[in-house]
Amino acid sequence: MPPSAERSALGRIGIFLAFLALLLIAWEGVKLLGGDPWRSDGKVVWDPPLNIWFASNLMLPHVWDIWRALADPVQRGTEQSLAAFLMGAAFYTWREAAIGFVAGAVIGIALAALFVHSRLAERAFVPYVIASQTIPIVALAPMIVFAFGPNVTSVVIIATYLTFFPVTIAMIRGLRSPDPRALELMRSYAAGRWSVFWKLRMPASLPYLFTALKIAATASVVGAIVGEGPGGIPDGLGRAIVNFNTQYITGPEKLWAAILASAVIGIAFFGIVRVAEVVTLRSRGLRTEAA
Repeated sequence: MPPSAERSALGRIGIFLAFLALLLIAWEGVKLLGGDPWRSDGKVVWDPPLNIWFASNLMLPHVWDIWRALADPVQRGTEQSLAAFLMGAAFYTWREAAIGFVAGAVIGIALAALFVHSRLAERAFVPYVIASQTIPIVALAPMIVFAFGPNVTSVVIIATYLTFFPVTIAMIRGLRSPDPRALELMRSYAAGRWSVFWKLRMPASLPYLFTALKIAATASVVGAIVGEGPGGIPDGLGRAIVNFNTQYITGPEKLWAAILASAVIGIAFFGIVRVAEVVTLRSRGLRTEAA
């Protein structure tokens, strides 16, 4: 990696870590000013001067309480820690999201290729592709589960549904991005549509594709988590969030820890796609845009 690119990557990581630090400081700052009294050994060591309704220990636990809950057993009478449980659930959800992500990307690229090569198909079906995204996923998920059953297939379909749209729209533009002079040159050599697609249109569309994939990566995770609730999947983060929500009064830290795990796998998925983008575009000599 060139020194300038390495500095740029380190700079983005530094900005992210700084944002995360500011978020944690703001979190505890709100509790310092308007949360519940801070206690140590049963004694009040700090009584916040304000009363902010959402800053109570029930609504907004301390960061260190959430961290401490990760080391505690996930349930009474079990040896498995909450952290180990969430790691297993996160991997299960990520696997479902990854399958839906790949399927949605393939469908999106195929639809975009069809629409680019057929104006009739584009005029006929693109409005329906756009209209499909107006249905809230929380309303659509139970219908998919009812149609395909409460299983992993339903969850993958939901993740695929959220993935294919950004890929389709971005790739329509990307496949039309080559210089018209390059297209004319390919046609002058009697290149067929297949050759033009793979040798010209597809390479030119890669920046558009990876932009869509970065959006779809996090969307597929959201779809998998949403689908696991009505889907009755016992091993994923969606079911963990539902279960910890019912136990929120006695252990709000567990729900916040599950939310944190969901955010982590979404960021990790985005990071994987970003790394693939940098490697692929650099190998082809294309300019990458900042994430």
